[in-house]
Amino acid sequence: MSRRSVPGYDDQAKILAERYESLDFSKIHEWLLPFLPEARGSALDVGAGSGRDAKGLLDMGFEVVAVEPSFGMRKEGMERHPDPGILWVDDALPGLDQLVRQGLSFDVALVSAVWMHVSPEDRPRAFRKILSLLKPGAILAMTLRQGPPDPGRHMYESSLPELEKLVRTHGVTLLHTSVEPDRLGRSEVTWVHVAMKVPDDETGALPLLRHTILKSDKSSTYKLGLLRSIARIADGSHGMGRIRNVEAVSVPLGLVGLFWIRLYKPLLSAGLPQTPNNRGVQGLGFVREAWHRLNLSPFDLRPGMRFSGDDALALHRTIQDAVDTIAKMPAHYMTYPGTKDPLFRVGKARSRALPGLLLDEDYLRSFGEMLVPVHIWNALSRYDVWIEPALQSEWMRLMQGYLDRLGIETNPREMFEAMKWSEPRRDVSAVREIARRFLENKALFCVWSGKRLRNDTIDIDHCFPWSAWPCDDLWNLLPAHQKVNRSKSDKLPSSRMLLEAADRVMEWWHSAFSAGENSPIRKRFYVEAQGTLVMDSVRPPASGNPEFPLERIFDALSFKRFSLKSDQGIEEWDGSR
Repeated sequence: MSRRSVPGYDDQAKILAERYESLDFSKIHEWLLPFLPEARGSALDVGAGSGRDAKGLLDMGFEVVAVEPSFGMRKEGMERHPDPGILWVDDALPGLDQLVRQGLSFDVALVSAVWMHVSPEDRPRAFRKILSLLKPGAILAMTLRQGPPDPGRHMYESSLPELEKLVRTHGVTLLHTSVEPDRLGRSEVTWVHVAMKVPDDETGALPLLRHTILKSDKSSTYKLGLLRSIARIADGSHGMGRIRNVEAVSVPLGLVGLFWIRLYKPLLSAGLPQTPNNRGVQGLGFVREAWHRLNLSPFDLRPGMRFSGDDALALHRTIQDAVDTIAKMPAHYMTYPGTKDPLFRVGKARSRALPGLLLDEDYLRSFGEMLVPVHIWNALSRYDVWIEPALQSEWMRLMQGYLDRLGIETNPREMFEAMKWSEPRRDVSAVREIARRFLENKALFCVWSGKRLRNDTIDIDHCFPWSAWPCDDLWNLLPAHQKVNRSKSDKLPSSRMLLEAADRVMEWWHSAFSAGENSPIRKRFYVEAQGTLVMDSVRPPASGNPEFPLERIFDALSFKRFSLKSDQGIEEWDGSR
């Protein structure tokens, strides 16, 4: 747990926690209760302090993320309310950078007794950031302090008219305002309560994406190819997105090129035209000599894979050709409606070819970066399950038009099959073999139940169910008892189950994957974890091996569980012993 110091709170954490905990959540927020959604979902507590409100929301049925910048207050909160249903984050307004990078979204946000600590010039940005984390139709609740500051704690004046201006600017619906005296008996202090409802997609991201997919001019399928590549990255390789500034997420340009190749390879193999006048590869700028030497399947083109010799050189050159085409064509011509401002900005670099390559973040960033607007990134992260079919449908419509123009008939089923994203094969055989070798020398236990495993009782479980999120990354494959695995089936482990399994999961990771210094399986484990899960801005050491502590990886796994539960509503599994 990091130790960000917040004067006036760290040095008084225990006293303040006692004071806050003396007030009952249901009484102090009685005004808010009628506005909370009946289908509880996910809640964000910004400035969580002692954790009183986070625990109150949890008890009402919400899964909660508690943001608290003060180390002392966060420590008090975690000790007083050590429930796995509350995930604690060291972050602060106005940026909330760590939280934004997680790609989470919430049904409710509570910003209680916090706004007076945000400077007036930072409040517009802070309000935008909070809204960017909320789902369409979500409830935002704020309490504004009126009165002089407490000794030793810096505060700014805040007012309802100032907040109402922000509400109007962002099209938010004001549901409720009220004023009440201070519950701690301070006669000079009063509190303004404000409840708001977020409109459908306040950021404008979904209408912008709809315009790009359906309305923008297209002389080829390139715009759809770029947008779908970024959507697949946001959905499946979220961990490689880096907060570049307050407005953009930086994505490795080589990763965009890699996914571009992965999308186009089956289409071109099927002879499907990507421009109005040409069938096959004729006229496609990214199909050059290296493309024809690329003897790899789309399944091979994913982070964590390693190549050498001719395959490495051909893949490197093909990625370079792809990013050159992307920068010159779709990234240049995809603009905000009615302007010449590019939607995705590109910073290119020339990457040096090597006889061996590992598809990790450092290598993929050696080609440069692509800046994706934060609101577009969040929309693609949260709603790709709905955006993807629209992209596929429009892409197939374009190709059918090209085929009709060329007078060529094709089987619609073949087109549909070629359009499918090449998901990883569901293959746990390598991890099963590792587990069986373990049983020859030492005891191995089910991560969920703690039962000792034998050769005839062992299964390899996907921590996050394959049916909801296809992922064969090593960190997601865990030894489990067959009966327990059948009970879990396609459900998501609850926060309680995941916390109870934490030590067994990390022991498995350590013993199976991370114990061997410089082994290929160790490198694969860390590259996959870094690429798929969202850690933080800690960089790998100079050797190029990302050495995140296993505790950090487990924390990132916990946030991914929260995201899947919040965004997809996957049924939870609370254990079968």
